[in-house]
Amino acid sequence: MTGPTEETPGLDLGAFRAWYDEQRPGEIAGDLSGSVIAGGRSNLTYELTDGASWWIVRRPPLGHVQATAHDMNREYTAMSALAGTDVPVPATYAHCPDPDVIGAPFYVMERVLGTAYRSSEQLAALGEERTARIAGEMVDVLARLHTVDPAAVGLAGFGRPAGFLERQVRRWGQQLEGSRTTDRPDAEELHRRLTARVPVDDGRWVGIVHGDYRLDNLLTGDDDHVKAVVDWEMATLGDVRTDLALLLVYDRLASLPAAGLVSDVANAPGYPSGEEHLARYAAARGRDLGDIGQEFGWHLGLAYFKLAVILEGIQFRFLQGATVGEGFDQIGAGFDPLITAGLEALGEDH
Repeated sequence: MTGPTEETPGLDLGAFRAWYDEQRPGEIAGDLSGSVIAGGRSNLTYELTDGASWWIVRRPPLGHVQATAHDMNREYTAMSALAGTDVPVPATYAHCPDPDVIGAPFYVMERVLGTAYRSSEQLAALGEERTARIAGEMVDVLARLHTVDPAAVGLAGFGRPAGFLERQVRRWGQQLEGSRTTDRPDAEELHRRLTARVPVDDGRWVGIVHGDYRLDNLLTGDDDHVKAVVDWEMATLGDVRTDLALLLVYDRLASLPAAGLVSDVANAPGYPSGEEHLARYAAARGRDLGDIGQEFGWHLGLAYFKLAVILEGIQFRFLQGATVGEGFDQIGAGFDPLITAGLEALGEDH
């Protein structure tokens, strides 16, 4: 099978195979077919097979792509570096930085069998005990990621920890400007307050930041253990509490009017509260819970702002007709509730 198809929009199978055969000769044995893996709102993920073996291909979304966003090399580098650590990641096979091959940079990785839990219904079917175990494992893996020494895995130059929080505020403000679909005065106010109150970075929380850590970016096995952490496009080095804050914001999203636009797993019976997540993380890191909580309201405010901007970017692509799949028509409804929650979160900082 060659060329792009309805099952593989944005991926010319013939062009891909010609390139991949040069990288790993003889690995693809038969005719190649594939499909888009549903559920993602950003990068496109394809599952390819020749009938005997399987591959996963990742490329940026179609249409409008912001500068520095959807970085395939960043994903590939992070997962390749973490192979062999106690942070589970898929094996990486090849990376193509040349956009001329299929129309965008892409990479190829191992197919990992596991479930990406995106809904409370999925978890409710497992029962409260398993739900609590899966969520606890999620937090434990995050804590293990944050204890990895970047230099020890070749990631010393993966980011610039100094000034990380200030750059994050600036970057997401720029991202909003680049994908704004209408006037956003409340978002501008939240951005102004975040800019005015950037915490002093003393270096105690520097580590590898995933950048979009949540339950449906994990592939969980039938034994309730995490088989792979995926979607590393925003990974970098910086204050790891930004991961923890974003995880809690994703959970809080389940109680906002935007519930279900990304994930509502926190509504499942047995799913731990945000306070329980924080306590488990602190115990796993051997850190004081009060230490984590210093200025944590600011981190929550940044996380709300970041998620709102991500939704705005997806809405921008949807209005351009450049999204693939269903469920994008309501994505813009999440913006205002997130900004409001972000402004309220700054009030939690005392």
